Amino acid sequence: MKRFFKPIEKENSPAAKKPCLSPEKRDGDGDGVEEEKNQNEPSKFMTWNANSFLLRVKNDWSQFSKFVSDFDPDVIAIQEVRMPAAGGKGKPKNHEELSDDTKVLREEKQILTRALSSPPFGNYGVWWSLADSKYAGTALLVKKCFKPRKVYFNLDKLASKHEPDGRVILAEFETFRLLNTYSPNNGWKDEENAFQRRRKWDKRIVEFLNKTSDKPLIWCGDLNVSHEEIDVSHPEFFATAKLNGYVPPNKEDCGQPGFTPSERGHFGATIKEGRLVDAYRYLHKEQEMESGFSWSGNPIGKYRGKRMRIDYFLVSEQLKDRIVSCKMHGRGIELEGFHGSDHCPVTLELSKPSSEMEQNQVSN
Repeated sequence: MKRFFKPIEKENSPAAKKPCLSPEKRDGDGDGVEEEKNQNEPSKFMTWNANSFLLRVKNDWSQFSKFVSDFDPDVIAIQEVRMPAAGGKGKPKNHEELSDDTKVLREEKQILTRALSSPPFGNYGVWWSLADSKYAGTALLVKKCFKPRKVYFNLDKLASKHEPDGRVILAEFETFRLLNTYSPNNGWKDEENAFQRRRKWDKRIVEFLNKTSDKPLIWCGDLNVSHEEIDVSHPEFFATAKLNGYVPPNKEDCGQPGFTPSERGHFGATIKEGRLVDAYRYLHKEQEMESGFSWSGNPIGKYRGKRMRIDYFLVSEQLKDRIVSCKMHGRGIELEGFHGSDHCPVTLELSKPSSEMEQNQVSN
């Protein structure tokens, strides 16, 4: 639903494609998956809710592969992988591995493995955080020359823990952290404590931000909230939306999930508390009806043309002066540039820091 851009980059621009540098080995400390130190760090990022990674590979892979080749991101964050974790039937779950416990799952794993081994994806290392079933889940692809120092799969930075449903991948680089999340949907009613689940998530995110303020953060993914009216195509429609006529007893919970007063208020407070900058809105102050939303409703039915911006890059204030571009690559109500999903890719480009700026970011 977002704009379909093919960036034209000047030869010497900060966002121009860069060669991969040979990594140096380093000794790490602490918990987490230890990786290697590099002489350079990522500056081009992409996030995308694939709405089933396997379906995208089967049906829309060539167009998405071309998009990735053209943009050439250093890091690709994926949400809604929808592949089950390995293990089960008496075996412990391994949420970092795709399941191959049945013939069908083995075939599906092979399909994904082949796709991620072909150009341009063979240049990337892949980390998974998977749910127990074909639900939710995230993936992180990082160019092999930019391997993170550590990778965690939870907000607590514990070595072996995965968040429920595989909603978090946290990568630690030399001068910044990157957080990829598939934030829980608020739901329409407080069945199974849906509203409380979202509020607990928001609280944990704030706690995480407060505990990790020693280094700049890039937080991306499907955050499942539209912050302001400018972030939805039809504010009145979303503010008054109901499911089967049900109205929550608390007016703060009324409306389309992702656009309730409660969610929007908590999101604004989180941005303020974490000293974060919405990279897209930092560059694009006005609403863009054609290409300013990352999610689009079904082209058939009452949600036709109804769109929301719920996929983000939020960066620490220390990084805002390095924002070169932040774009949504879908367009219109026919989901051009969505590559089969109901979300379009969102990209972020940062300029390279000076050595002095790098030191200040880590020390502040």
